[in-house]
Amino acid sequence: MGHAFGRTAESFVRVDRIARMFARRISVEYEMEGRWRPAPIKWLDNFAMRSFTNDSIFDDTLPVADGQMEIGNRVPLERLQAALEDWFRRKGYLAKEKFLKVQEGNAAL
Repeated sequence: MGHAFGRTAESFVRVDRIARMFARRISVEYEMEGRWRPAPIKWLDNFAMRSFTNDSIFDDTLPVADGQMEIGNRVPLERLQAALEDWFRRKGYLAKEKFLKVQEGNAAL
């Protein structure tokens, strides 16, 4: 047999691998006019689609909504925050004197 509901054991392994790859949810916020706001998904998607860092550690990042990303267990938050800030400044999304707030969990939901 080897099938459960039409799926092979191999497909379950693939689904489990993907679920573990993006096992952490983080919030990404920027400050504007004294208030923290979720970073637009357009910004996050732009970072995720552009491999400007040449660092495979960021391959395990997936924007899911404004201010929300899912990331893999091997992605260090501090390095991700620094890379996001650098990219957002290059694109003109974030002023030089501003910083992002990147936190694990669902703070921006």
